[in-house]
Amino acid sequence: MHSKILGTGHETGPTLLTNDELSRIVDTTDEWIVSRTGIRQRYIARPEDGVVTSDLCAGAGRKALEAAGIDAAELDLIIVGTVTGDCKFPATAVFTQSKLGATNAAAFDLSAACSGFVYGLELADAMIRTGAKKKALVIGGEILTSMIDWEDRTTCVLFGDAAGAVVLGECEDESGILGTYSRSNGDLAELLWTPGCGSLRRLSPESLAEMDHTVKMRGRQVYTNAVRCMADSVEQVLKKTGLQPGDIDLLVPHQANIRIIEATCERFGFPMEKTMVNVDRFGNTSAASIPIALDEAVRERRVGPGDTVLMTVFGGGFTWASAIVRL
Repeated sequence: MHSKILGTGHETGPTLLTNDELSRIVDTTDEWIVSRTGIRQRYIARPEDGVVTSDLCAGAGRKALEAAGIDAAELDLIIVGTVTGDCKFPATAVFTQSKLGATNAAAFDLSAACSGFVYGLELADAMIRTGAKKKALVIGGEILTSMIDWEDRTTCVLFGDAAGAVVLGECEDESGILGTYSRSNGDLAELLWTPGCGSLRRLSPESLAEMDHTVKMRGRQVYTNAVRCMADSVEQVLKKTGLQPGDIDLLVPHQANIRIIEATCERFGFPMEKTMVNVDRFGNTSAASIPIALDEAVRERRVGPGDTVLMTVFGGGFTWASAIVRL
């Protein structure tokens, strides 16, 4: 017994923000952003939009449930991967549960930054394999614009707000989640982090003045380690499943930066035409990135029943993970 993806869905922030529009509020240009990241636009949730992370998670979850033909009451597990929850506690997953009417589910959040969805997928699959759960909703959802410094052009141009979701159910045939791999390295934590608003640097006038509550990133070091970490997880999950790069019908990489995606493809010989890329339209949506790209690939019929998909991601922590799924 293992788990299979029964349905996918995604939801974006309500406001479209293009590079040209962004250049009116920060010292940047469309050419500067595109040449370094491949991003042309992103969807955001402004304070005046009245949208919180659980709204996006619930929207993505409804679409995944509809695609799966599953009623929310049938779920017995909801995992939300996020670092931008509705509040410090309780978990954003319980607000999502309430909005979906999933009254029979256990619900909790998982914090692994951009890797949160794949970490959650691995955990939900393990729980289904043991028989502890039967149907799970795994969501990656973020409103990253709630924690960026709009005067820092090295970070504010990167992120978008969205959620992506999959429904998992029991499976005994040759489809489903074939293998997963995850790792982390806390020695690299300060390359990409938000140091404030926790017990390390408590909320104070001084911490607010120093913008400790916003994303801090050392871009060059992040790039170098991201390429290395994603290569490690791809290599390990292929080894674990006994598959070769040529056995993969579609690569779904984390949509952080087109250069990182290209470097990963070059490392393993994945052709770009067999790689899902939507970073140009969504930006980096952190934990939502992988499930959004997967949902688009399914709905656009780039993949279908019997196809093998490899998902790979890195995130702050540093965390990294990969999963191979046969649809």
